[in-house]
Amino acid sequence: MAAPPARARADYDYLIKLLLIGDSGVGKSCLLLRFSDGSFTTSFITTIGIDFKIRTIELDGKRIKLQIWDTAGQERFRTITTAYYRGAMGILLVYDVTDESSFNNIRNWIRNIEQHASDNVNKILIGNKADMDESKRAVPTSKGQALADEYGIKFFETSAKTNLNVEEVFFSIAKDIKQRLADTDSKAEPATIKISQTDQAAGAGQATQKSACCGT
Repeated sequence: MAAPPARARADYDYLIKLLLIGDSGVGKSCLLLRFSDGSFTTSFITTIGIDFKIRTIELDGKRIKLQIWDTAGQERFRTITTAYYRGAMGILLVYDVTDESSFNNIRNWIRNIEQHASDNVNKILIGNKADMDESKRAVPTSKGQALADEYGIKFFETSAKTNLNVEEVFFSIAKDIKQRLADTDSKAEPATIKISQTDQAAGAGQATQKSACCGT
């Protein structure tokens, strides 16, 4: 018996590519492991280059396939990871609340995003290891919130160990990206069609076709 034809995008409505960036040791891989596999490990294994996981979630009745790339924080891998900025729809900036230098470096990471990523990429700031004893905390919550406010992005404190806000972070940025994609799909991009009446008509026809095939 012949196999049934494969249907494109049969298992999801949106494919969203996310990128985790931040200094080495802030817990990017642990956050990804907690979200994708529901597990946590105390052993520290440096990410070599780049790794990724996939998890499909449901938002507002739509199936969202998240492809989450975990980047290496070390300088020697920086040239590898910058190649992944361009394709990212959302970027999670991670620092360690017990390591002030990892927080201070967030500005450098944001400069990298501005240089390499798409202009409309969604960003979210994450202060990880929030489960640590207050005596070990180096970055107050208010300082993280102030930095996020400065850049106009959302802010969460998380703990991969206790699963604090891990789901919330990924769902929050996925929801914002889904909304952006839905808004883009619903627009026929009239501003790009202003050459002549003939071109306008042709462009409108193409826009209608695009809306019909991509607006699901």
